[in-house]
Amino acid sequence: MFLMRFDMRAPDFGAASAPELYSAALEMAEWGEQHGCMTIVISEHHASPDGYLPSPLILAPAIAARTKAMPIQVAALLLPLYEPVRLAEDLAVLDLLSDGRVSYVIGLGYRDEEFEMFGVARKGRGRRAEKTIEFLRRAWTGEPFEFEGRRVHVTPKPKTPGGPVLMLGGSSATAAKRAARCDLGLYAQSSADDLETIYREECKALGKEAGFCMVPPPGIVTSAFVAEDVDRAWREMGPYLLHDAQMYTKWLGGAAAAVTSGATSVEELRAERGAYQIFSVDEAIAFVRESGILVTQPLCGGLPPEMAWRSLRLIADRVLPAVHA
Repeated sequence: MFLMRFDMRAPDFGAASAPELYSAALEMAEWGEQHGCMTIVISEHHASPDGYLPSPLILAPAIAARTKAMPIQVAALLLPLYEPVRLAEDLAVLDLLSDGRVSYVIGLGYRDEEFEMFGVARKGRGRRAEKTIEFLRRAWTGEPFEFEGRRVHVTPKPKTPGGPVLMLGGSSATAAKRAARCDLGLYAQSSADDLETIYREECKALGKEAGFCMVPPPGIVTSAFVAEDVDRAWREMGPYLLHDAQMYTKWLGGAAAAVTSGATSVEELRAERGAYQIFSVDEAIAFVRESGILVTQPLCGGLPPEMAWRSLRLIADRVLPAVHA
């Protein structure tokens, strides 16, 4: 009925420090499993002045250690920034540690700063990603093989047969066709351009079975909160939500995505009734009954944990029981 996403932004204006936010994320993950959270989603970006999570492969095992059965998804894993051999080993070990609970949405990256920082060329990243996907699959067989003129033997094998679940993220027809070509499911960032049709038609043309395809419906809410007093919540939480929205909009540069916003103020963000919303309890109940799920980003934009906990407890104590009833 609900899932939680963490990207760990900690802007300078925020009332909570990075250590406080990371500690809260682990506590919320453990709490979430006990209260019906379907999945924990964590993200990856680099060189962000607000400290956006750069190391999902560190946070994911920490969450796995605090939970027992809840799925964890890294969305997205910026594949071109990783050395393939080390990545294959790390993901194999994490698959063992997590009992196969961690899956990955592969991203190609879109921010020049990240490629510059890692000394990786942005041009050709798609071809390199396809090559790395092929490498990972061979590596996870546990058998030695030749790669770029050297002998590779990745051990131990992952627990999951064939390796952890991989999907491809993107918002273009090129991404949809690449997902089909690589035998991956598609995790679209936008409902524009009929990406699901492009993906399924490309799979059919290649004689391949289409995988799981997730296309966000128009008007999806990606950062939902619940409050007793919605006006007060917007006053207190609004600056954090606005920061998150403006950072993504700046990075995306007009590209289609579910989190895109044109808001320049908290009032405008609220009026959009878009990806960032604060519901009353009754509104949240109605929303979940209609959409089936509530996607929340508890620490959105560095939101202080005490504010985030108020929303989470209303979801668990008031919203979900009413929906189930």
